[in-house]
Amino acid sequence: MRVLLAEDDLVLSKSISNKISKLGFVVDVALDGHIAEQFLKSMVYDLIILDLNMPKIDGRDVLKHLRARGVITPVLVLTARVQLEDKVNVLNLGADDYLTKPFDFEELEARCRALVRRSRGLANDKIEHGDLIVDRQACAVFINEEPVSLTHTEYRLLDLMLSNTGRVLSKGAILDHLYTYDDAPSPSAVETYIARLRKSLSSSSTFSLRTLRGLGYVVESTP
Repeated sequence: MRVLLAEDDLVLSKSISNKISKLGFVVDVALDGHIAEQFLKSMVYDLIILDLNMPKIDGRDVLKHLRARGVITPVLVLTARVQLEDKVNVLNLGADDYLTKPFDFEELEARCRALVRRSRGLANDKIEHGDLIVDRQACAVFINEEPVSLTHTEYRLLDLMLSNTGRVLSKGAILDHLYTYDDAPSPSAVETYIARLRKSLSSSSTFSLRTLRGLGYVVESTP
């Protein structure tokens, strides 16, 4: 899952990025509104965390422009304003939730998970695929109730593929969701990640990750 964090406070943005990266998110950081808009015009995100008071382009304008383009990605607004009127105005602009500064990081994590879960129509933080279960809150994977050890990259790849069951994902789409601009390896690396994930989940009788040559990869739905 990929997140855009638009926050001009360098220390706070690093802290937030480190925290939510541990949830399995890939985080792009924008330190001003102009950079945020450039990211939003070139990438597709699962969640946007948006500070209102940013230089160059105000967070409210970023939100307005986003919704005017018809983008429905969930937006969590960070604000130092505590007045009810301010919160109502932000929600009316198109925000899905807000968090008042200063905030507890556990609450931030919980709200991030809830927004992503809601946008995907999930009732809880678990994905069940036959004998395979992914617990997003614990970042844990089980096959027939037995824990499975995955690397961080394997876990994020599995989460991405299961979240798009039945949908073909190209190598480029996979890299876009797993890496930031600066960290992305070559597309050929995806083949290695897919092979490792298949090996790690070989004990599952229901998980099938197919290669569609020239198109990409797809997890088939369970019967």
